[in-house]
Amino acid sequence: MQEITLATQTTFAELLQRCLDAEFDDGYRERGLFKRRKRKGRFYWYFKWDADGKKHEKYVGPVTDKSITDRVNRFEQIKSDYKQRQEMVRALVGAGLPSPDPTSGAIVEAMWKADFFRFRGVLVGTVAYQAYAGLLGVKLGGRPLQTQDTDFARFWGVSENIGESMRPVLEVLQGLDKTFRVIPNLEDPLVTTAYINKAGYKVEFLTPNRGSDEHQSKPARMKALSGTSAQPLRQLDYLIHEPERSVLLTNGGVPVAIPRAERYAVHKLIVAGTRREQAKAPKDIAQAATLIQALSKHRPLELANAWQIAWDSGPKWREKLESGRERLPKEAIDALDDVLRRASESKKRRRGRQ
Repeated sequence: MQEITLATQTTFAELLQRCLDAEFDDGYRERGLFKRRKRKGRFYWYFKWDADGKKHEKYVGPVTDKSITDRVNRFEQIKSDYKQRQEMVRALVGAGLPSPDPTSGAIVEAMWKADFFRFRGVLVGTVAYQAYAGLLGVKLGGRPLQTQDTDFARFWGVSENIGESMRPVLEVLQGLDKTFRVIPNLEDPLVTTAYINKAGYKVEFLTPNRGSDEHQSKPARMKALSGTSAQPLRQLDYLIHEPERSVLLTNGGVPVAIPRAERYAVHKLIVAGTRREQAKAPKDIAQAATLIQALSKHRPLELANAWQIAWDSGPKWREKLESGRERLPKEAIDALDDVLRRASESKKRRRGRQ
């Protein structure tokens, strides 16, 4: 594992902030106002403006999301410069940080512009993995970055309660490539959870399984996706809980929401042994190993906590965690064991002082 320079990390952090600011700036009119609204006991930001003799409003996000509230408070000062961001992206890629392939980059950017992330969607899978390099200060290279698909996830409850929806997904995708088409769903021919183009590139939508295992294959209808449903998956709720923000290094930078790196790493250990396509398991382990080694240096407490949450989820989870851990290379096992040992010792010391 090779770390990037402090200067490169600083540039990435600045680009991320500029992209988030640009995301905010591009979506809201100068003469509009931000208002708080209470829904089911929680406060959310909404943006209101007048246009064409009518009053309009759209959902922004929860007030508890500090990154959103901070930008609401300084909206008047937010300015973006696309050309400067392009230069920063080129510099970061030149420094060894990964950039998505053109198809993946274009798809994620189109989904961002269609408000998928504003409606609290999460990018998952290998495309999301590429966005951890700048956050963790490490280079990610080689085989683990190759992919022929992009996966997007969202909680069903979020999709139900936002009150808005994005443009139809097929319309968004065909705006990039007319050959994108629906993949028929075997469980319910009236819905779709995935699309594919002539080149075989697949785009799939996922959601945590809210019921028993027997319902896992049944698609969940998602209001915020305008007709697109999502494939329910076990353990996905663990993966996409409280995601973090990063940026894909394409064009002027594309701001995305991705799973927290520590949960992504632990989740990869869980799924490695349960994949139907075991050919993908080595990539799962390789990604988990890289992140675990980086997290052991930069986020050891978070890694230990993510592991413990999964470990406490029951015997089936523990069995999968142990199986995944045994498949890690020795240096990653050592890094993980050291983090867990230090976390355990720290917990004992705290108990001793009580």
